[in-house]
Amino acid sequence: MTPSPSRFERMIFTGRGLLLALFALISLAMIFGISQLHLDTGLARMVPQNHEYIRNLLRYKDELGLGNEVHIVLALKPGVSGDIFNPRYMQTLKQLSDSVANLPGVDKSKMKSLWTPNVRWIDVTKDGFVGGEVIPNSYDGGAASLDKLKRNVLRSGQVGMLVADDFRSTMINAPLIEGLFNYRDISHQLDALQQQFGQGPYEVHINGVAKIIGDLIDGGRQIAVFFLVAMGLTFLLLLWDFGDIVSALTVIFCALITVVWQQGVMGLLGVFGVHGFGLDPYSMLVPFLVFAIAVSHSVQVVNMVAVQYTEGDADPETAARHAFRSLIKAGTLGLAMEALGFLTLLMIRIQVIQSLAISASIGVALILLTSFVLLPILMSYFRISPRAIARARAKSNATGIWGLLAHMTRRPMAVTAVLLAVLMLLAAVVEGRGLKIGDLDRGAPELKADSRYNKDDAYISQHYSISADVLVVMVKTPAQQCTSFATLETIDRLQWYLDDIPGVQSAKSLVTGTKRVLVGFNESNPRWSTIVSDDHVLNDATSQLTDLYSADCDLVPVFVFLNDHKAETLQRVTDAIKSFRLQYNRPDVQILLASGNAGIEAASNDVIAASKNPMLGLVYAVVIVLSFIAFRSWRPVVCIVLPLVVTSMLCEALMTFLGIGVKVATLPVIALGVGIGVDYGIYIYARLESYLQQGLPLDEAYEATVASTGRAVSFTGMTLAIGVLTWVFSPIKFQADMGILLTFMFLWNMVGALVLLPALAHFLVPRTHKPSA
Repeated sequence: MTPSPSRFERMIFTGRGLLLALFALISLAMIFGISQLHLDTGLARMVPQNHEYIRNLLRYKDELGLGNEVHIVLALKPGVSGDIFNPRYMQTLKQLSDSVANLPGVDKSKMKSLWTPNVRWIDVTKDGFVGGEVIPNSYDGGAASLDKLKRNVLRSGQVGMLVADDFRSTMINAPLIEGLFNYRDISHQLDALQQQFGQGPYEVHINGVAKIIGDLIDGGRQIAVFFLVAMGLTFLLLLWDFGDIVSALTVIFCALITVVWQQGVMGLLGVFGVHGFGLDPYSMLVPFLVFAIAVSHSVQVVNMVAVQYTEGDADPETAARHAFRSLIKAGTLGLAMEALGFLTLLMIRIQVIQSLAISASIGVALILLTSFVLLPILMSYFRISPRAIARARAKSNATGIWGLLAHMTRRPMAVTAVLLAVLMLLAAVVEGRGLKIGDLDRGAPELKADSRYNKDDAYISQHYSISADVLVVMVKTPAQQCTSFATLETIDRLQWYLDDIPGVQSAKSLVTGTKRVLVGFNESNPRWSTIVSDDHVLNDATSQLTDLYSADCDLVPVFVFLNDHKAETLQRVTDAIKSFRLQYNRPDVQILLASGNAGIEAASNDVIAASKNPMLGLVYAVVIVLSFIAFRSWRPVVCIVLPLVVTSMLCEALMTFLGIGVKVATLPVIALGVGIGVDYGIYIYARLESYLQQGLPLDEAYEATVASTGRAVSFTGMTLAIGVLTWVFSPIKFQADMGILLTFMFLWNMVGALVLLPALAHFLVPRTHKPSA
């Protein structure tokens, strides 16, 4: 029995022409808002600012002087004989070094390569200190010059730093000055250098934060292509399912209007001074989600319009009114759950995730206007084709797999479904115990393991004693005390301690340079590679190393180069530093964690680990409370929520199996999967309840539900899964991971709603209801 028309319904359809004009004006305003969106890749958005590590990083960022730099390595290709000490290689290196120096934003004064004058060697002879540039002005490429160059390299301390251990490559360190370059442009310029100089016997490898961000921006621009592909596939599937091109186009149009409005609101927020909603690789995924959810609800509306046509000679406005009246309660409930599910992501104290939560929630709220107001109004202006009506009438017959699903409320099928669900749940719990926090792969976690960047990064890590995974420990002292014996001895102990920790490639700091200078002071005697207890001697030695401590001599960074940034590596190293700190920390020498990309990721892992269970608990609390309010009984709550729980546990098991850790990108998927998946259960149960209230027994009520809403739910699940499956081909790893997981959750939530929900209803819902008055 369909509810009587409400005042809201009469207002909408009476003033539908005026509403369409209003929607058109709103759309124009939102198009202006979209034009105000801008790219925002600031560090503050990407990190948990309240975490101890990040507070220390932001507090001492200027004193640390840690620059944004890229490493460019010119290497001999495998199979090419010889080493770097030949005139052709050195000439190519000079050309590459000059080209890098001319890139916009490169700090030429701090750039280092064998050809820059700030790379020097030093030695002690009977006549005192001698030294000079590694490549002197007298270099001419001859045999004598090359022999001298080799001696200079060995005396410079740059083996493992600027020169590979196997002498088959050298590195150029290019610090960048923030604000003087564009990430995308410099990434493309580096790609051009890689192409230009990586020919013949040479290959070029590049890593660094600027290159990662540039690659991410390029990958983000490809998201538009995936969006168009997903939209095209969705349209074809809608056309196939509806058999009516106008209905398919109307659904796509309304979903696109939702995306335009959502993006426009984000842009207008910036216009009115609300910051934090710029474009970034995470927010670029929101239009996909909003589009998918809008299509999901719109399919239900069009399906209900078609059902009305099959039940009588309805006119377009009557059919549209019926669809609105029948679905507004379930649709509003589903959208409320989705919006609140997104908002639970606010528990993750990382601005980029909180922005995603707010922008996605706004998009979901707008669907109430586009899918449940605009779409019915548009459908009220035209009659769907006879072919579509015939197809809808044919769907009402439960045959094939639909006939099988119609029996899910009967005991044999219900028992089988519940037992299978219990077995899958137990298996998922066992497998899911191996779920890890953080990234589980080497290289840049944002890019795929086989990306060019990660291949380059692997080469650099294997051939140099530094890596792109750097944890920076900050040693804080009173002013002018950073070079004292107490400070340097503590740092020396820390470095020795870290050298024995698995996953640590090397640790370097002011102590490393001081020892090298002290050896030089003492005729290159290696026994002097230690920290002496005389502060005057230490002051003389460190006076030549001012770039390794702060201007006020109150902060010394210790660079801990890691083999990788896997969660277990980060946890092991940070735990070791905390243990050392408990043993050696003193009021005048404080050991603080942490900076560097590894420090930032360790902080993010801590926040994710602390947020995961509370966030998931809150998502389910929202679903349970709203379901209870809507249906006024615990039985529908169990029928709707238990399939979601099974899917969530299966998703965690899948993440364990595929080696996908819980991180900034994947944790939201769990909330998103529950929030979006609950739609299926809401629509199925609401329709089932409406038939039960008409007096139909449970099995007949579910058979009628399958023939109408059940088919729409299955089609929606398949359509959404196919749409997000295109993400798997994205070069951005976290988008590919989200595509896999969302596809899985869309499909299994659909299966749960169609199979497990009616099976649970067999045990929980009365066989018959008294007809409503």
